Amino acid sequence: MLIFLLASAATKSQSVSNFSKYVNTFIGTAPLTDPKILGYELPKGWRSWAGLTFPGSSLPNAMVQLSPITEYGSGAGYEYEDSVIYGFTHTNKGHWNLCNIPILPMSNPGSKFGSKFSHKNESSAPGFYQVYLEDYKINVSLTSTLRTGFHKYEFKNKTGREILFDMGKANSKVSTWNIEQEGSYAIKGFQGGENVYFYAIVNTQIAKIDKIDEGKPTGFAIAHLANGSVEPVELKIGLSFVSTENAKENLLKEIGNKSFETIRKNATQKWESILSSIQVKGGTEKQKVMLYSCLYRSFLWPALRSDVNGEFTDANRKVVKSNFRYYTEPSLWDTYRNKDILLGLISPDVTLDVIKSMKDVGDKKGFIPTFFHGDHGSSSIAGAYLRGIDNFDIKGTYQILLKNANTPGGARPYVEEYIAKGFISEPDIPDPKVETKASAGVSKTLEYSYDDYSVAQIAKKLGDTLNYRILMARSKNYKNMFDPSTRFMRGKLADGSWIKPFNPQFPYYEYMYREANAWQVSFFAPHDMKGLIELYGGPKGFESKLDSLFTVPWNPNYIARNVETMIGQYCHGNQPDHEAPFSYHFIGKPEKSQKILDNILNNLYGIGDNGLALCGMDDAGEMSSWYVFSALGLYPFSATDAEYILTVPLFDEVKWRTSTGKYITISKPGKGRAITNIKVNGKDLKGYFVSHDLFINGGKINILTK
Repeated sequence: MLIFLLASAATKSQSVSNFSKYVNTFIGTAPLTDPKILGYELPKGWRSWAGLTFPGSSLPNAMVQLSPITEYGSGAGYEYEDSVIYGFTHTNKGHWNLCNIPILPMSNPGSKFGSKFSHKNESSAPGFYQVYLEDYKINVSLTSTLRTGFHKYEFKNKTGREILFDMGKANSKVSTWNIEQEGSYAIKGFQGGENVYFYAIVNTQIAKIDKIDEGKPTGFAIAHLANGSVEPVELKIGLSFVSTENAKENLLKEIGNKSFETIRKNATQKWESILSSIQVKGGTEKQKVMLYSCLYRSFLWPALRSDVNGEFTDANRKVVKSNFRYYTEPSLWDTYRNKDILLGLISPDVTLDVIKSMKDVGDKKGFIPTFFHGDHGSSSIAGAYLRGIDNFDIKGTYQILLKNANTPGGARPYVEEYIAKGFISEPDIPDPKVETKASAGVSKTLEYSYDDYSVAQIAKKLGDTLNYRILMARSKNYKNMFDPSTRFMRGKLADGSWIKPFNPQFPYYEYMYREANAWQVSFFAPHDMKGLIELYGGPKGFESKLDSLFTVPWNPNYIARNVETMIGQYCHGNQPDHEAPFSYHFIGKPEKSQKILDNILNNLYGIGDNGLALCGMDDAGEMSSWYVFSALGLYPFSATDAEYILTVPLFDEVKWRTSTGKYITISKPGKGRAITNIKVNGKDLKGYFVSHDLFINGGKINILTK
């Protein structure tokens, strides 16, 4: 399969260590088209929201993600089926934004910008990307540091050499831009919208810069290089979200006079330090490629936003300086479930600064930031705090989280109704469509209940008994959405009556449910599974309903671009039900969970014609982190709680180096996939959960199977 050919191609020009060689940065760039996996036939002209990853160069949680762009307006700018590259951009996430400062080397380009390319002449590795631009006869190599990009262009033609700065374009809306030459070898500029500044140095003399429609979305600039040089053209570029002066300082401090190969080697070593945290024995080649590719993908977001001098632009658009590294907020609706935990386990220093960054936003704007839906900064912060990442102003942070949880008009929409009634209602819409926008009242009620539980755990640890009791009582509000007559979480009107008509299979964007249907949210109460099981009449009733989740056929006429990849009604291509496969553990049937987990791990990742498709949008690493935890055999079922549910790993042995320097060893001596017994440090484990203490002290887990 191409997946393995590309993994090996990435290593041709440089010897890499034992773990980077398994990373294939192209995974997630190919389209998902199989209707048997999607659940429906793709409408004409649609590209499913699967993967949306980028193959370019980045360091862990860096400011710069230097990657090719083949289509503006797409998730990450690069789509594997495309055949033309329009530039190389310097920021990325995979969420229809960023892709700032597009730069393209050209040779006698004529009137069209962009070059054909072939995957045969393209390779990548962590911290490196290479491609041959056929129309311009230029071999492009890219590497990067935290805040800078390093381009190397090997021109076949020594005359007519140009560099396009396509300043009017980005995946974010560009409000304005400017660019200017500084001396014979430097270019600086600004792109408004995301407000990104840059400073670039070229090792070849710049003859002149032509500017077309400066400041306008239609505009661009072309730097014409002097003739005569036979050496590769090297462009070193620093970014900043503060100023061009800071961008220049970032460039001089992080690259300076270092060579391309030195920067690339440093990038490889940085990734090796992350990837080598987890070492496995056994498993197939594909499983190892998926594991390390997903581990890599889990450490690209959140992104650094402070400069080497400590300055950053805060939430009020003020330039400030601090003693911590400032990061974007995580993609909290997605990543609180698993990725934020994984980040804290391997890079606790980054998690600490992410929390400080979130509090800084709270100090400036009044509320801890949320992302898209829910208030899951509460879980992300509580989960880190309860796992021992506590070197921050926890009391001040807690007070803002309390404000999030209680103040109308702030971080939680409809929180006033939620507090007063114990649920969030919907307007009476007789015939809602897939794209209907409303309150998402069921999803919000369930998620606010979990968020309340999360804040309550901080209250408990801080000794705030009153708020602990209030929030724990509110954490049961999810029960108010359960309709015993249908045995689903169901929407309510303002008077408390159930919404009619009710079709639990219909996927909604924002009516009752957020990007989901009733099946997909009706098993979400990770903080109170005992209470949830009781709603279904006990273990037998819960098991029966859970069986149906994975077996009731998906209606192929129900097409929602954000609800895709089905096992029955279960949707792995989106986040709302990602805890559901583990739920059989709570009724003593882990073998049923394992069967579903194995199906997902082996059949929904690294799929498609080239093995490069994912079954859903990676969402800043959440899909990848789900794979990492599940493949290793322990998952943060309730991300707030400092414990992990155990499953059968894909590998015979997992050795995890913790941030304390200790090791957790997970062994699976048998070939079976059904758990018969679990031993932790030689003692039989009661139940299926292990404490986070293992990540502090180290230990051995032995999973016996049949």
